[in-house]
Amino acid sequence: MKKPNVLLIMTDQQRWDTLGCYGNEVMETPNLDYLAANGTVFENGYTCTPSCIPARATLLTGQDPWNTGILGMGAGQGPAQLLENTLPESLANAGYHTQCVGKMHVHPQRSLQGFHNILLDESSRVVDPGFESDYVKWFNANRPAEVGREDHGIDWNSWMSRSWHLPEYLHPTAWTAQESIRFLKRRDPTKPFFLKTSFARPHSPYDAPPYYFDLYDKKEIPEAQIGEWAQVHDVPKDATDPNAWHGKRKDEEIRRARVSYYGNISFIDHQIGCILRELRKCQQLDNTVIIFSSDHGDMMGDNNLWRKTYAYEGSAHVPFIVWLPKEMREKIQERSGAPVCLQDIMPTILDACGVEIPDTVDGKSVLPLVRGEDTDWRQYVHGEHTAAYSPTNEMQYLTDGNWKYIWLPRTNQEQLFDLKTDRYETRDLAADPQYQDELVKWRNRLIAVLEPRNAGLVEDGKLVCQVDKGPIVSPHYQERIERMREKMGLED
Repeated sequence: MKKPNVLLIMTDQQRWDTLGCYGNEVMETPNLDYLAANGTVFENGYTCTPSCIPARATLLTGQDPWNTGILGMGAGQGPAQLLENTLPESLANAGYHTQCVGKMHVHPQRSLQGFHNILLDESSRVVDPGFESDYVKWFNANRPAEVGREDHGIDWNSWMSRSWHLPEYLHPTAWTAQESIRFLKRRDPTKPFFLKTSFARPHSPYDAPPYYFDLYDKKEIPEAQIGEWAQVHDVPKDATDPNAWHGKRKDEEIRRARVSYYGNISFIDHQIGCILRELRKCQQLDNTVIIFSSDHGDMMGDNNLWRKTYAYEGSAHVPFIVWLPKEMREKIQERSGAPVCLQDIMPTILDACGVEIPDTVDGKSVLPLVRGEDTDWRQYVHGEHTAAYSPTNEMQYLTDGNWKYIWLPRTNQEQLFDLKTDRYETRDLAADPQYQDELVKWRNRLIAVLEPRNAGLVEDGKLVCQVDKGPIVSPHYQERIERMREKMGLED
């Protein structure tokens, strides 16, 4: 068998329960459901740092957050720059023609991170002087006179929602798919390809084109799930900010946000269908590894929370679908309950392509799970995120997909959820005497993960409250920067 092509499809801020193949009977996602029906659906896929920059760093390197050195987007955390031994770098060295279309969220914004070429949609993000994304440049050349992308009045992190105010073809989702198709038509035909198609939606603004907005506005869609413990996030004044990260809005406002969020996902699905059609036309679909996932989810009002960075399911639980080339598809498992994470994507792709996996990779190839082989798989996923919206939100979590243990270091609060019976985490069992043995078991597991770091999180075998302490900083970030700068002959 010749080397397979690779298509890595990534969405931004898409929670796991927004696809038909994950049991959502309202969602219309026929193309992703088709990939799932002929591939493997991982029911317990997680992002270990549920926000854009750190999650994408783990995906590109296959490393745990502690080893990328990026533990969040808050104090003490650096940007994703000078990443080493990346997935596109490994594939390029193995003879692949590599391309990324869409969101990268790295620094500098034009850094290739191992790709041969990138075409960027960075939403409104301008960090480098004079930066203009490829999508913005294209949009400005094709838009109606004096009409902007943001004229719908919705901010980039808002709970507000409405339909897209311009023709559908001008939406960034359509641009990302069309540029991906253009690459497939113009790629080097003598080499296998690696294409990372990285959609900037369904991340807010919740601005689905009218057809897709109306599709869900006519349906009964799932309501936000709110437990008693979540009343702490229901201070009326906090919810007045159009960019509020917590607080209870009106039911109709929450529903409208979900309508457009769902609509954006169906729009993405249809655009993925365009890409799959092009792969069929050029007779490459049956020889392509396809992986679909997201960097993190979106709480969408669950437990009075919005956006991401939390350990809760809406934020940390992401879709994870693996489609293999036709010749590798014998006796594959339709579904797997094993706990997997974004770090596993790089080794999985390299394994499928017969490319050596760098020693720096922490993740594991999921191919043995896809094939139903006996394998020494991890018992649980460990996730973390430094303070972002509020110090009280800094978190550490563990989950095996059945239970979830959360520790909030700045308040020293613990939470325990039985995901088998309470997937949306409405019942906190941490204080229930009936579950103390379970609580202690998971607490000790977290202690075992954190103690070797010597970062002040554990002393004398106990978790240490971080109130009034400085931000947790991984030493590996600065080590990497210094190592790469020396290698490249750069000055500080």
